Amino acid sequence: MKLQQLRYIWEVAHHNLNVSATAQSLYTSQPGISKQIRLLEDELGVQVFARSGKHLTQVTPAGEEVLRIAGEILARVDTIKQLAQEHSAPDRGSLSIATTHTQARYALPPVIETFIARYPGVSLHMHQGTPLQISEKASEGSVDFAIATEALELFGNLLMMPCYRWNRCILVPRDHPLAASGEPSLEEVAEHAIVTYVFGFTGRSRLDEAFHARGLKPRVVFTATDADVIKTYVRLGLGIGIIAHMAYEPRLDSDLVALDASHLFAPSVTSIGFRRGTFLRGFMYDFIEGFAPHLTREVVDHAGGLSTRDDLETYFSQFELPIY
Repeated sequence: MKLQQLRYIWEVAHHNLNVSATAQSLYTSQPGISKQIRLLEDELGVQVFARSGKHLTQVTPAGEEVLRIAGEILARVDTIKQLAQEHSAPDRGSLSIATTHTQARYALPPVIETFIARYPGVSLHMHQGTPLQISEKASEGSVDFAIATEALELFGNLLMMPCYRWNRCILVPRDHPLAASGEPSLEEVAEHAIVTYVFGFTGRSRLDEAFHARGLKPRVVFTATDADVIKTYVRLGLGIGIIAHMAYEPRLDSDLVALDASHLFAPSVTSIGFRRGTFLRGFMYDFIEGFAPHLTREVVDHAGGLSTRDDLETYFSQFELPIY
């Protein structure tokens, strides 16, 4: 059994059983990967993948267990590499982050600017996606950190730490009837067509919960993952917008009125998460603290030693999170 073989089955499983795509991502040949997988299966005496002709169709029950352990082994190998790099080149390396458009566009720029100035030898890679995609990437170890508001809790192997609270605003053109209302009621909001985030994005669940609790059915006519797209369609008169307040820029959005909606919707919490057991290099701790100052190295290490979600919630309940 070779580490290379474990890497191949792991990568194939995470490329939707597409050996050709796996070969391209690993800069090797498709026949070479297929041969190594066969050799591993022959040595183990079980099939990792079921086949139909030459095509892999699914992971076998035995393969599920093999892949789980292979993932743990590969993670430990990566930890050894990270540990060695921390001693040989503490200010060099790479850091990959998966996050949503809202975080990438509005929350992260000053953090990343400061980080790059401090660590010019660290290459930073940002991946955008849905909260579920973001969480999956962190859970499988293809990125170092996930930053999101939704879906992180779905993966038990992620250590989630709260960063800040935020709420929403209602965006309307300056000549809209709601523009002068100050604090519109939920009933008033429900009377209008609404343009907002796709379900599962940027705290959208809080909106649905608020309307449902009041027995209201919002008329959502358009959804998008990008706050800038939502603002565009508000300008076109498609409906009133509901977005994260951080996404409203007074100078650039001066043609729109932002009405505070914190009295209508419960606040959301943005968290940063990484896979448990990850070896954090010094610059990784600094990135976390740069994004959420209360998450010092001591706090992160303490949180990493807590095994249950209840213990984490109790621990972090003592922190007063900043409001973005």
